[in-house]
Amino acid sequence: MSIRPVLFWFRQDLRIADNPGLSAALAHGGSVIPIYIQDESGEGDWVPGAASRWWLHHSLTSLNARLGQLGATLIVKKGPALKVLQEMVELSGAQAIYWNRRYEPSIIQRDSAIKSFFLQQGLEVHSFNGALILEPWEVQNKAGQPFKVFTPFWKTCLENLPQRFPVAPSPAENGSRWHKGPAREFAGLDVDALSLLPAIPWDAHFSDCWTPGEAGAAENLRIFVGRAFGAYKMQRDFPALPGTSRLSPHLHFGEVSPRQIWNFLAEVFHEDTGWIRSQYVAEIGWREFAHHLLYHFPDTTSRPLRPEFEAFPWREDSAGYRSWTRGLTGYPIVDAGMRELWATGWMHNRLRMIVASFLVKHLRISWSAGARWFWDTLVDADLASNTLGWQWAAGCGADAAPYFRIFNPILQGEKFDPDGVYVKKWVTELKKVPVQYIHKPWEMPAGVQKLAGVRIGVDYPEPVVDHAAARQSALAALQSIRKDGA
Repeated sequence: MSIRPVLFWFRQDLRIADNPGLSAALAHGGSVIPIYIQDESGEGDWVPGAASRWWLHHSLTSLNARLGQLGATLIVKKGPALKVLQEMVELSGAQAIYWNRRYEPSIIQRDSAIKSFFLQQGLEVHSFNGALILEPWEVQNKAGQPFKVFTPFWKTCLENLPQRFPVAPSPAENGSRWHKGPAREFAGLDVDALSLLPAIPWDAHFSDCWTPGEAGAAENLRIFVGRAFGAYKMQRDFPALPGTSRLSPHLHFGEVSPRQIWNFLAEVFHEDTGWIRSQYVAEIGWREFAHHLLYHFPDTTSRPLRPEFEAFPWREDSAGYRSWTRGLTGYPIVDAGMRELWATGWMHNRLRMIVASFLVKHLRISWSAGARWFWDTLVDADLASNTLGWQWAAGCGADAAPYFRIFNPILQGEKFDPDGVYVKKWVTELKKVPVQYIHKPWEMPAGVQKLAGVRIGVDYPEPVVDHAAARQSALAALQSIRKDGA
């Protein structure tokens, strides 16, 4: 009697290596049918944005090619996940469904309903941790409650982590069989049919910056550890330097997992375990913390964790918001970050803090508006990290920067881009501006402007807001909610 096939549902785990759900499916005994479902109805209010869709297209294309090398075919489908899975079970006679977990509130709700439905139908349903070092519910404070501060959270995590994680067997190692039928057997689509790429080619430069897929992730990790890991703590805040890993989109789409990064570092450094408490590994810890918070406080995608900020007097300023999104605020370091984002789908982490602070404190526009813009324009748009980052900047979330801590964009530029290299790369109007004026070009005398080939207020804008005045306005707004809450 032949063993019935099983379905493996690819989601945000678009890799073959060390994929626990896939390995378990392949070890089941029946032939494995790999499937990807574009289910926008299941994403709730957070359907992937345009930049994420670009990445997803290329990542799925890469995954499909890799599966083809293994003799398998990725079945691409579109529609409500439960309906699609029902159809696949009926067509294939599958006896089990496997997947790796996601942690967004709407996805948890959808997946729970799917799991319950198929269990009642007598099928096996198995889910795994393929995205995090520790599950959100595995980390608690001494009172058995979720953490709201990063340092004790990460300290607790490190106390419970092995020096190396076990590696899930690869398809070649476990000897199991893939389903050999063609995609048309299950009415599978081409990846192009998902219409993930933009109709207008605003993504023209993305391919110059990124190689989506498992192989691109592995290469990025290898290069980063070989060239920049040792200097990460010193260089990570300087956007003109290649000091960061740029692994965030690969992590979001599961082309590499944090456990794989952990094991890679353990292999590189052997018995020297100092890397475990390195700044870079702590940044992976922040990603874990973001998912911990999203799981335990799901309302934070739209509401501040700190309830007093419900009454914060955010401003409606469409002109200011438009200047911010276009990189035309008149503050070069802010504008450089926003233009890098538009051109590449990514922004250096120091710049993310600077531009977010500017929006919520200089313009006093709600963090939720900034979160939505990032959601649409970042290739690494991740609901957990995006929510944590914006609430951190606005002072209304867990372990947040106090709202009264207001970044001075001039000083931030002078400190982290002292020679203006980053600014001149992205704000090309200012490429001939002398260094002493690069972060405050409005102070250039007319003669210097002429020599630099830029007229402030014409070729490049005056600041949309005065820093000192904006700071006082922000502090007054903060004081108003303190009085209201007294």
